[in-house]
Amino acid sequence: MTQSYGFAALEAKARLTPFTFERREPGPRDVVMDILYCGICHSDLFFVDNDWGFSVYPMVPGHEIVGQVTSVGSAVTKFRPGDIGAIGCIVDSCRQCEPCTQDLENMCVEHPTPTYSGFERDGETPTFGGYSNNYVCDEDYMMRVPGNLNPAGAAPLLCAGITTYSPLRHWKVGEGTKVGITGLGGLGHVAIKLARAMGAEVTVFTTSPGKVDDALALGAHHVVLSTDAVQMTAQAGRLDFILDTISAKHDLDAYLALLRREGTLCLVGAPAEPLAVNAFSLIGGRKSVSGSPIGGMAETQEMLDFCGLHNILADIELISMADIHAAYDRLHRSDVKYRFVIDMSTLPAPHK
Repeated sequence: MTQSYGFAALEAKARLTPFTFERREPGPRDVVMDILYCGICHSDLFFVDNDWGFSVYPMVPGHEIVGQVTSVGSAVTKFRPGDIGAIGCIVDSCRQCEPCTQDLENMCVEHPTPTYSGFERDGETPTFGGYSNNYVCDEDYMMRVPGNLNPAGAAPLLCAGITTYSPLRHWKVGEGTKVGITGLGGLGHVAIKLARAMGAEVTVFTTSPGKVDDALALGAHHVVLSTDAVQMTAQAGRLDFILDTISAKHDLDAYLALLRREGTLCLVGAPAEPLAVNAFSLIGGRKSVSGSPIGGMAETQEMLDFCGLHNILADIELISMADIHAAYDRLHRSDVKYRFVIDMSTLPAPHK
């Protein structure tokens, strides 16, 4: 077994504390990496607090992982020691169902193996995440990081990047597309950069007047205060696609009014409370409300390569592990621009 240590929540809503554990024994197709950086995703808060009701404890959070390969199994062909690799939200799947055979491992019928707060395919061995010193992962579920990307800024792309890239690609966002992005946070700020690089005309919707200049600096063509009825009315029927990154309860009907005929609003934020939709907001213009998860492994690598081509990184605040509780408190208040990333070299080794 691989000796590991990190920070864990031992029960729901608990503060993270030092934790030692064993990862599974590496096999012929496995890659072992020392973790260099791990992003803090808002879903880490939801999992630690068990807001979605299926958390597994003890829990080492973290699924935005970039590290350096230290060893590889005898059958590994994609990586060698010294390479910079990346792990996102899943680390395995059944590999046999229709989605898995179509590069949609994220939609595995038997459910993908989560990077943390879950179990390996044996149903017994727990998975522990990236707030730790190392990880053991099958090479097919690990990505390469383009050499021109700063590894710390690239870490959030493993969740925020693919979560926004996948729906933009699926709905064929590109030149001539008018895209709306709701919310300017960890997901929204990456979505702006991606949609702009794809050639779309980007309009950002925010409740915060103080974020207008930030949105423009990130690449938005237009910024609308969603609390201003006049500004919202001026956008009516103008947008082809809206990527909704808001993770709190909000008014979907107000945004559906901004879509053109047969436009789509796609949810990638995950509010804990259900969101209501008036049927007449959809019927008149044959509009759609949809949702999108992360992407499969091939698409995640495609996203990283796209970000490498366009020099896209998350805007981050690099912190030490000693700052984890302050970071969580700030994230609860949405006080971050726009993603915390932990420098894992600051992870304290366990006392012997």
